[in-house]
Amino acid sequence: MARASLPPHEVADLSLADEGRDRIAWARDQMPVLESVRRRLARERPLDGVTVAACLHVTAETANLALALGAGGARLALCSANPLSAQDDVAAALVVHEKVQVRGAHGEDAETYARHLAATLEIRPQVTIDDGADLLVGAHQHEAAVDALIGGTEETTTGLVRLRRLEQAGQLRCPVLAVNEARTERALNDRHGTGQSALDGIIRASHVLLAGHTVVVLGYGWAGQGIAERARGAGAAVIVCEIDPLRALEARMAGYGVMPALQAAERGDIFITVTGSRRVLRGEHFARMKDGALLANAGHFDVEIDLDELRQAAVGGVRRVRPLVEQYQLGEGRRLNLLAGGRVVNLAAAEGHPAALMDVSFSLQALCVEELVRRATELGPGVHGVPPRIDREIAALKLAALGAQIDEPTPEQKQYRESWS
Repeated sequence: MARASLPPHEVADLSLADEGRDRIAWARDQMPVLESVRRRLARERPLDGVTVAACLHVTAETANLALALGAGGARLALCSANPLSAQDDVAAALVVHEKVQVRGAHGEDAETYARHLAATLEIRPQVTIDDGADLLVGAHQHEAAVDALIGGTEETTTGLVRLRRLEQAGQLRCPVLAVNEARTERALNDRHGTGQSALDGIIRASHVLLAGHTVVVLGYGWAGQGIAERARGAGAAVIVCEIDPLRALEARMAGYGVMPALQAAERGDIFITVTGSRRVLRGEHFARMKDGALLANAGHFDVEIDLDELRQAAVGGVRRVRPLVEQYQLGEGRRLNLLAGGRVVNLAAAEGHPAALMDVSFSLQALCVEELVRRATELGPGVHGVPPRIDREIAALKLAALGAQIDEPTPEQKQYRESWS
């Protein structure tokens, strides 16, 4: 196909398009809720003429979100949120077969990422979909771009922290729907998705046996809970490190060891950061760790493990011992093994959350984009929760897809619940 007939793009290899189309179709078969949403959007066309820019992981699941939004009438530009998560065949398929603007390639550097962000904003999006807030923050740095905004959605805890800081500074100029904090998102995507995919990435990268080892989970939010739960299920002893006393209490009452990170550093075999903060593991922790300890990050940005201090501690140098494992030779014959360069291990070493879970996340995203188009002026600037009715709609659709049914309250029960007496 002549490049002149394709939308603007920057991807690795257009010849992979047919392989990518097959991968997208495989994911679509496991995303019945999003398919239901897509069919309705195609009938009603509520997004006709709306420009949407997305900075997300370029995966088969994301491709199906793009197709749903396109079916609703949106004009979409997509760029990769992470250099190690982009699936080059999917990117090619979206450009060649679906005529979507895509910019992203596996392994791209920081300069390329910045260029892709800037190019994606050139469509002057009315709605942004973010995984880390880079796109919306970037739009706020250009008057013409921010003036075009109707609103945005945010998929991550890290991104919401940034956007709330922007709001507190009085500089957030549009409504943002906090998809990451929807009940269905936390209960399914964070807990079950991150719980499975983080351990999947660690096992793929290292081929380690979890049973009999001690796994230290730093951060006991919804994602940390899922990781701890699955690590214990695989036979590991689990220690949780927290700064929030309520979450720490939850972890202790769930039967996990709870202690400061410095104390856990001496006991852990596998360390998994999932806090949304920075320098959670640093030099003082590295100094106490066992020979052969594995370091993995399941947070959005590669700042949770202090890579500078890890390099400084490596008096004996660094060598790649497996494709996604860098071994740091410390003093006294100790070695620490960093997985996936400290980037989000779920996607850098595996394929991210299973499609059946991204079905929920991306159905939420699609309905939230529609909500912003319909109600942006009513919402006003600020970070807003996802409307409960959208949460309930997604949950009901997912239950139906799973073949599960629930009870309805009787009239007597409704009256009992609604009465004060």
